[in-house]
Amino acid sequence: MESATVIRQKTSHRVLVAAGFPVLGAAAGWLLKLLVNSAASWPWIPWEGPVELVNSAPEPALTLASLLIGALAGGVLVLMAEHGYVTVTIEDDQITTDRGDSRHHVPRAAVHGVFADAGQLVVLGERGEELAVERGNEGADLPSVKQLAEGFRTHGYPWLPHGDPYRNTYRRWVEDMPGLPVGGNALLKARAEALRKRDEKNIAELRQELAKLGVVVRDSDKRQWWRLVRETDGREGDHRRHRA
Repeated sequence: MESATVIRQKTSHRVLVAAGFPVLGAAAGWLLKLLVNSAASWPWIPWEGPVELVNSAPEPALTLASLLIGALAGGVLVLMAEHGYVTVTIEDDQITTDRGDSRHHVPRAAVHGVFADAGQLVVLGERGEELAVERGNEGADLPSVKQLAEGFRTHGYPWLPHGDPYRNTYRRWVEDMPGLPVGGNALLKARAEALRKRDEKNIAELRQELAKLGVVVRDSDKRQWWRLVRETDGREGDHRRHRA
């Protein structure tokens, strides 16, 4: 039995982010201070009171404060990045994904395909359902795809090098379209509104509700594309499917 393989974002990348964001934040704070200084000489400016208040602060306290506030803002971004990194633990009998406060376990027997595509890691089940999905920000917080491929292959998992095998079965969703299970259109409509508002919690929760109906959804430029999972005999959909 192979020992567990743990795959996470490269240390060099994390160190670069941890060191770079506070520096960039401090630089931004300093530039903002220069802009405020310059704005004081303009004939008319919005927020005249706050600008005058900033310019009345003594030096070097003003410069030090701008650098500190910018660095702190950069530090907040570092914490957000750390919270978003995905760690994948691959064992012979299960897959575990960790991201922030979220952890998912998938038993080996349920896995029928694994792929990384468009900044996300997806574990597929027998019917084409998504057993686990970890989405990165354009791949920035996902581990290396090469490392993932090697790790899954080492433990005998069916790695899909060409990405999503169902990519050609998705249909773009428009309101009240036919072919979805009962309740599917309502959930997709609510999810479209969540996408518009960038409500990540509702986006994820509504994806899970759609999965219960046998609907897999993916997003592109705030547009939704969907497909149905297969029945165990290979047919697409299930007994809940109807023509709306």
